[in-house]
Amino acid sequence: MIVYEATKAEFCDSVLAGSITDEIEHIYLAKIGKSPKSQTRSWRNSMVYMKNVLEDSEIPGDCGVAIEFTIPTTSKRIDFILTGLNKFEDDSVVIIELKQWDWAEKVEGKDGVVKTVLGGGIHETTHPSYQAWSYASLIKNFNQTVEEDEIDLYPCAYLHNYDFKEDDPLTDEIYRPYYDEAPLYGQRDIFKLREFIKKYIRYGDDGEILYRIENGKIRPSKRLQDTLYSMLKGNDEFVMIDEQKIAYEMAIEMARESYLDDKKRVLIVEGGPGTGKSVVAINLLVDMMKDEMNSCYVTKNTAPREVFYKKLKGEEFKVGWIKNIFKGSGTFIDSQMNDYDAIIVDEAHRLTEKTGFYKKGDNQIKEIINAGKFCVFFIDKYQRISIEDYGSIGEIKKFASEFDAKVKQIKLASQFRCNGSDGYLSWLNDVLELEETANFDGFDFDYDFRLVDSPAELKNLIFERNAKNNKSRLVAGYCWDWITDEKNNSEVHDIVIDDFSMSWNLGNSKTWAIDDDSINEVGCIHTSQGLEFDYVGVIIGNDLRFDGEHVVTDFNMRAGTDRSLWGIKKMHDENPQQALELADEIIKNTYRTLMTRGMKGCYVYCEDMELQTYFEEKLEFMKRKK
Repeated sequence: MIVYEATKAEFCDSVLAGSITDEIEHIYLAKIGKSPKSQTRSWRNSMVYMKNVLEDSEIPGDCGVAIEFTIPTTSKRIDFILTGLNKFEDDSVVIIELKQWDWAEKVEGKDGVVKTVLGGGIHETTHPSYQAWSYASLIKNFNQTVEEDEIDLYPCAYLHNYDFKEDDPLTDEIYRPYYDEAPLYGQRDIFKLREFIKKYIRYGDDGEILYRIENGKIRPSKRLQDTLYSMLKGNDEFVMIDEQKIAYEMAIEMARESYLDDKKRVLIVEGGPGTGKSVVAINLLVDMMKDEMNSCYVTKNTAPREVFYKKLKGEEFKVGWIKNIFKGSGTFIDSQMNDYDAIIVDEAHRLTEKTGFYKKGDNQIKEIINAGKFCVFFIDKYQRISIEDYGSIGEIKKFASEFDAKVKQIKLASQFRCNGSDGYLSWLNDVLELEETANFDGFDFDYDFRLVDSPAELKNLIFERNAKNNKSRLVAGYCWDWITDEKNNSEVHDIVIDDFSMSWNLGNSKTWAIDDDSINEVGCIHTSQGLEFDYVGVIIGNDLRFDGEHVVTDFNMRAGTDRSLWGIKKMHDENPQQALELADEIIKNTYRTLMTRGMKGCYVYCEDMELQTYFEEKLEFMKRKK
């Protein structure tokens, strides 16, 4: 999506007339659906500088200009783009990352990271050239039209308030790999930037290349489970951007420090669904093993581990090696102090106090921190989906303090699932009444969210999507008993709604998410959390309803075979308020998690017709607003 597009001549006229900020803001509001308060000042300042750069007769007046171009499948936008033809009449795109920085500091020991003033304080962030290069790389990776039409991309960064000095920190040799790919320009470099643009844009295209890029083919987003083998072989499958890169470099630095001085360190990485927690985690695992650190990747959820095992089994990796690096959260009960150089804990919100049916051990968080010199916990408080889920930022900090471990914390925000829509996740939190958000009235980006009138229609839609690549699934809230006597027979249907019936996922398959026949079964939270699909169809049972004023939950409607809320009735007898609040959190978190498994779309059927109407009204309100 492009917020503003014009020719160079039209853009310069708008800046000269003093209307450019109002024009961008008006289109932004119409397309995104919210006021761009934080960007307005940047546009007001930066667009004047860009006009000055472009006022060169050798830069064609009919070359294309795009402002705030959304990178496919992400929530990130590129500040400024120019399109045209080079001297050989090849399609060319110049990507310009605009910065208002006037000061920066080099950061030693971290790749592509600098310090500057952000949000009123000094913070680490990615080097401007790294940012421009990474954004261009994402476009190449996801926009198929760019490759097929042989459209060349040329990134750069323009810091129009920055006065580059001799031996400037931003041009230090450690950043050369990035500024060689994406040159840097400062306040004295307007003529150099012009020459860079003219080198690649000699003739105008009247915005035709912009049209092809915006309306071009988008490659499917990579799924972690499909790229795991290649990543373990050392290949770079994902370009980490912005706070992902900062979190990764922070973890690498802390792990190396702990490796050298034997002092414990803990990093807490907070982030919602699709923010790249698992991608950063696997990259850390691979690179720490390259550094010959004794490392492992931990998740309580069985499903992701089993999928990883199946994806890697039969390749050159031995089963024993695979299971030694991908571990369950309860495997550290008997570990000695600092058995591991680094322990990477994904889905840390799922950690429990005791382990297994027999409640072994002391506390999983404590046991993990004891076993690792360095531990990184990836966590999302809204994915706690069981009464036994214990992992929280507070508990991690508490046990880190007991071990005298140095703690750092960072939050991931960039969205790579749900077609890159931060707004969809924020809207979902508001609709489910998990928290009030600014997206109460809808979400931006082209995410395919639909309500369907029957579970049969939902099934047909998902079957149609799945036929293309076996990457779409039906899931449901745990409101129907699992018929245990026939749990391995998909012909026995556990879920029955009117004339619709299907089987729960089979008990003998731990890899439901990737099995060929899984489309004939309905998955639950336990077989889908931590994994992702192209499209997900969600059946919302009667444990979630709308009472005319609020979205309410009813733990009595959960199936007796679901262990997620075992013990809630006893708790309700002893402390009704506490039990109701806990059940409400778990049930709503469960549906939020299910409704964020789809990378491209989510289709929903609600058993409670009042809830269905509530969702429909929310969608209708969003359509009217747009």
